[in-house]
This record gives sequence, structure tokens and C-alpha cells, in this order.
Amino acid sequence: MVEALPAQGVPADQVLAELRGLRAADRPTHGGRLFAYVYDPAVPGLDELARSAHALSAHVNGLDPTAFPSLLAMENALVGAASALLGGGPGTTAPDVVGSVTSGGTESLILAVKTARDARPEITAPRLVAPASAHAAFAKAAHYLGLVLDLVPVSPVTLRPDPVDIAAAITADTVLVACSAPSYAHGVIDPVAEIAQVAVAAGVRCHVDACFGGWVLPFLRRLGEPVPPFDFTLAGVTSISVDLHKYAYAPKGVSVLLHRDPALRAPQYFSYADWPGYTMINPVISSTRSGGPIAAAYATLRHLGQAGYLELTRTTLTAVRELADAVRAVDGLRLMSEPQATVVCFTSDDSGLDLFVLADELTVRGWHTQPQMAYADLPASIHLTVTPSVAASVAEFGPDLTAAVAAARALGPVRLPEELLVAAATLTPEQLTADLVAALAVDLGMGGKPGADDAPPVPDRMAEVNTLLNTAPPPLREKLLLEFLSLLQQPTY
Repeated sequence: MVEALPAQGVPADQVLAELRGLRAADRPTHGGRLFAYVYDPAVPGLDELARSAHALSAHVNGLDPTAFPSLLAMENALVGAASALLGGGPGTTAPDVVGSVTSGGTESLILAVKTARDARPEITAPRLVAPASAHAAFAKAAHYLGLVLDLVPVSPVTLRPDPVDIAAAITADTVLVACSAPSYAHGVIDPVAEIAQVAVAAGVRCHVDACFGGWVLPFLRRLGEPVPPFDFTLAGVTSISVDLHKYAYAPKGVSVLLHRDPALRAPQYFSYADWPGYTMINPVISSTRSGGPIAAAYATLRHLGQAGYLELTRTTLTAVRELADAVRAVDGLRLMSEPQATVVCFTSDDSGLDLFVLADELTVRGWHTQPQMAYADLPASIHLTVTPSVAASVAEFGPDLTAAVAAARALGPVRLPEELLVAAATLTPEQLTADLVAALAVDLGMGGKPGADDAPPVPDRMAEVNTLLNTAPPPLREKLLLEFLSLLQQPTY
């Protein structure tokens, strides 16, 4: 690794060449073979448009909308578009919807929790009720903001919470009930209508995390898919989050947090005047915000339009169906749920077929999937986030999946050394030191000095690592990964 701050400046073309060299080690962001993290519509010219729009506003600062009214105009337009898509605005039952643009889904969820907490200052020990399938950002919000997180189990059959269990979890200290449309892990839509009714009956706010599906579910409904109500058409829904850098295909990171009316949004804001500088007024967590991502999102929405999003959704739906058919056709695999949105998630009940080995075999064949650990009564699974770019190569997935399953069966399940199994079963997070994790990383092929040119952060095959993580209880798994991340994040000189 070269130093970031050399004694003498480096020519621009050399710097760009260095960046291209670094990017060569990344997963592909285009081409439809990475089923997580990126959202590729495969629209010619869209990347160039977004880059140009980003550059136009990259140095605009969202801290003061009176100084940069262009950014305020674009933010208001993005909020209006999201509101109209999700059942709000003039002529609806939620005409007074307002919102804010954030840096991503996690910020939107943290702010939704913060707003609900601050709306009830009389509650000294606030609580948040959410399904166990809710995004981990809710746990992060509870951790940051000092709430107790009450998780409600989901059915191993439907992968959804029972509204009766949600109602039972609500106490006098509950300030927010959350649900997903859809959940990220399995792509199923929670019973939002019933949960919202439960929240209304308890006098509690209800947030719908539609970060993942909020921009695509309305278009799936227009295509005739049976999408249940999940938005502001339900009276009990008080806030919704939707990410524009997912199925709106804007560059990262742009999300929108909507509230049913301004009074509900008011506690979200932060202001402070008791110091010698300017009065700080922030609608979101950050103060200084680059206008680049917002301008890029605005340009993307304007360019694609509703007709463009409808066609992209149609293409995605076709790819989802073909992927699901490919899974159904392979003996030993089963879908975790019939796809409701843009996720295909599958598992195996065959003891001779190791899903983590299968994921490696798919990687060998150029398909980058997202293995998911077992949780409670839910088995380990493989998650596929589907985008329009998958359509061009989806016909190749079925034969590759069949071949990968055969190869995984031939290799057999991962067998961890007995000492690792004992450690996973007996070690406490407090006993897991940085030195111990460093030694373990070397044993698992993740060794070498972090940052060294000859030391990739992860091995080519991850089955052993994933098996160990799957064996470890969640608290130990968290500590393992935290210590490993700390190993990776070391300064280079």
C-alpha cells in the first residue's frame, strides 16, 4: 500500500491508476453476479449521469439551506416523490406527510427511533418492540439511544411475527413498534396492517422499515403482484423509511425518512444555541452534508421516471421467478419462502450438503451470494438480492447451481478441529482477546500482517470461517468479528 500523504504530490493520472488497482480486488458492482450490497439497474448512461450530477453538487453543504437553496429544493422533491409512492400527499388519507433525506437506511432507522423516544420524555426507560427479523440497525439504534429492544420471535414456517405476540410485548414504556416491508434476510413482508392496528390500540407509534422494498413494492403492485398494504394508506403507520440507493438505483448513500405529519417529525430535529458560534439546527444526525449524493439521486429519479422504474421492476420480477425456479429444480434445496419481493432465499435439509461449501462453489463459478447464519429455529440460508442486471445472465444460474451442489456434496460438510468446536462452545466474549483472534485468523487463512500486499483480508473459500461463526453463539460471533475488523483497520505508513 502506498502512503496517502506523500512528501510530493502525485500526478492525477497516477492517482487514478492507483485507485483502479485498488478497485480490482473488489467484488463486481455491475454484471448481475453479486447478490448483495449493490443495486445495478443495467441502464446505459445512468452511472455517467449520476456522476455528473454528484460532481455538480459535491461541494454544496446541506448544513444551511438558506445558503444553498438548490439542495433544499432537491431534498423536498425527493421527499415528495417518496411520499407519493408510499400513500402520502395531496388527495390521500395522509396529506401532510413530511420527511428528511438521510445518508442511508441505518441513519433513517436511528432517527425514527430517536424521534419516537424524544416524543415521550416522561418515559425514563423507553422500549422498542420489533420482530427478530427486523434489521440489525434497530438494535444499533437501541444501543446508541439507550432503549431496551424487545424482540418478538418469527414463525419458522411463515418467517413473520404474530401480531398477537407483538401486542403482548408492548408495555407502558414502549415508544415504538417496528416492522419490515420486506425483511432483508428472507424478503417477506410482515403483517403490517395488523401490527399497525396493535400499535394504534396501544397508543404507540409504528415505523415501517421499507428501506429495502419501499421503492419496488409499489411498482410490483402495479404489475399485478399481491403486495399487501404496508404504507401510509394504513392509519396506524406513523413513519416509513425507504432507501433511494437500493431500488431507486441512486448512488450510495441516500435514504428518506417520512413521517405522517409535521408534529410527528418535530422531535427528530436537534437545535442548539448555547455557545458563541452559529445556532446549530439539524434535521438529521450529520451537520455538514455533501450535496453530491442528493443531486445524484435527484438526477436518477428524474431520468428514469415512473415508466422506467416499472420496466426495471418487471425485469427484476422475471429474474426473481427464474432464480426461484432454479432453486426448486435442485434436489436437496428449498426456498425459505415464496418470493414476495426481490429476494430469493434458500436452504437445505440435506445433511450431506453444506450450504457454506455451496456458497464457495457458487463463488468459484462467478456468483457472489450472501450466506446467512442459523438463528433460533431458522436454519442457515443463502440470500440473493435480485436486481435488473441479473436478467442478462439468469439462465446460466440454474446449471451452475446444479454443478455447485454436486461439487459441495462431493466435498462434504466442513469438519472443524475439535479444539475450535470446544472454544466456540465454552469461550465467553470477555475471554476472546485480540491476540487470540489474530492467531485464529492465521489458522483460517486470513493471516499475515493486516494491510500487507500479500495478505488478503479473507481467503478464497469461506466455508470454514462461516461454519465457525455459525457454531458460535451470537455474542461470541459479534466479538470475533469486532476483533477481526479491528485487525483489518490498521494505519498504513
